[in-house]
Amino acid sequence: MMKKFWNWKSRKIRDQAGEEVAERVLFLNGMIAEESWFDDDVTPELFREELNAGSGNITVWINSPGGDCVAAAQIYNMLMDYKGEVTVKIDGLAASAASVIAMAGTKVLMSPVSMLMIHNPATIAFGDKGEMQKAIHMLAEVKESIMNAYEIKTGLNRAKISSMMDAETWMNAHKAVELGFADGILEREDAVEDVEAPDVSAMYSKAAVTNSLRDKLAAKCRIKPPEDGCTCAIEVTENKVGDGRSADEIRERLNFIKRFI
Repeated sequence: MMKKFWNWKSRKIRDQAGEEVAERVLFLNGMIAEESWFDDDVTPELFREELNAGSGNITVWINSPGGDCVAAAQIYNMLMDYKGEVTVKIDGLAASAASVIAMAGTKVLMSPVSMLMIHNPATIAFGDKGEMQKAIHMLAEVKESIMNAYEIKTGLNRAKISSMMDAETWMNAHKAVELGFADGILEREDAVEDVEAPDVSAMYSKAAVTNSLRDKLAAKCRIKPPEDGCTCAIEVTENKVGDGRSADEIRERLNFIKRFI
């Protein structure tokens, strides 16, 4: 049974005119064509059908170490041929064949902590000298085809791209933007759509952090927190806490800690 490495979702967004429109989101995760894509009429046709099942702009999230270069080439071509805008967002890794797919984006954005890697294609060959020579020739042609995608996106000359592939080049987000493999870096609000975003207001609220710390210390030291939610005062149930410290000592300790929150 064919194992899909892609998944579609949809969400509602507002366009520049303020109108609510549907946006399609494609997730490419893991090995590309982990089982098989080459000489498989079902898998690429299924991907094409799902891609063309809707219209409008799409966002493609990539987190993949690569895989089958034939699969990557077909997906690249399908995305390049798609009628809407294709925004690629790399949230983890776009390496090897996955980096080729990323080049199909009308706009390519990378997470500040993501990576992009390009290298020479590889294969396994068996046979005599003639078969080895055929394999070498095939790899050379595959490299040329991959370089086409990088050249179109970056505008770098082919000698530079070839040298980078020979060296197996890893790029962080800033380097990828500098060299033209990406167009920008994802901002904080660009969260992966299938993961529930944390409550940012609570995450960066000084009061929330202070209250949380106070409550933990109060429980440990048998201190009763105030009912009004104020972070600047505490009420002690006894003059002494469990370890023998006075209320004044506890207040002094809490005030000292709060200065560094």
